[in-house]
Amino acid sequence: MIEARHLRVLRAVAATGSFSAAGRELGCTQPAVSQQMKALEASVGTPLLVRGPRDMRLTQAGEALVRHAAGILAGLTAAEEEVAAIAGLRAGRVRLVSFPSGSSTLVPTALAALRAAHPGTRVSLEEAEPPASVELLREGDCDVALTFRYEGAAGGAEEWDDLVVRPLLTDRLVALVPEGHALARAESVAIGELAEEPWIAGCPRCRGQLVEVCETAGFAPRIDFATDDYPAVVGLVGAGLGVAVLPQLAVESVRPRGARTVRLEPAVRREIVALTLPDLAQVPAVTATLDELERAAGR
Repeated sequence: MIEARHLRVLRAVAATGSFSAAGRELGCTQPAVSQQMKALEASVGTPLLVRGPRDMRLTQAGEALVRHAAGILAGLTAAEEEVAAIAGLRAGRVRLVSFPSGSSTLVPTALAALRAAHPGTRVSLEEAEPPASVELLREGDCDVALTFRYEGAAGGAEEWDDLVVRPLLTDRLVALVPEGHALARAESVAIGELAEEPWIAGCPRCRGQLVEVCETAGFAPRIDFATDDYPAVVGLVGAGLGVAVLPQLAVESVRPRGARTVRLEPAVRREIVALTLPDLAQVPAVTATLDELERAAGR
């Protein structure tokens, strides 16, 4: 194993022509230089210097090693500087995956704050719903996953046992009805009161949650329209084509023209979290991203 400190000594010896002169250049003693040269020769398994009575010269192997030493030491210096920049948040990259309503509400605030505090850190953003977003994290295709799970969902806490979980907020579902609906100005509504209505359903996971909640209330929803696009859900409700249940965070990201939100009872909630891998949690840029997402959620 060739050590960088031994290469520095070899270069100094080659440049100055003696152990004592190399020691003066490096700020160490002549015996220390001699000891390190012996260690280097032992490492490579061949002599690097021919020691004469008046001077010393490099062997062919010594000349080859000195020739490569400049590039090796320059590469190490560049690597040390880059790692120091990343550790000091003067550089770095974070790959973030988020579900759509998180992308339009929490993410912009968090990334604006991150850029202001650490302009050298770059964050890329892709969108994916859980569980796809969580699998992207586990497979190494992202560094942070902004995701959610519904209270009481299958899997529970064990679902993310292998990950670092940063809780952000609890997002409550609300009913969305047309402005002219009989329940539009109600303080709250039980989901069973909407049993006879046509429904507009959201993303597949939200759709599954809707069906489950309705079945618990004793009915199966008649889903006339299904779309992953929250503005489309709001637009369809606003046009009087049905009712919907959406997370509050999703409603915040859309201007609900022609539609009104009503508190849903009993409450249905989802937990919004940021996930990362245990090793990535030690990376300064990832930690800073998690911190800013938490601050954005507490706004």
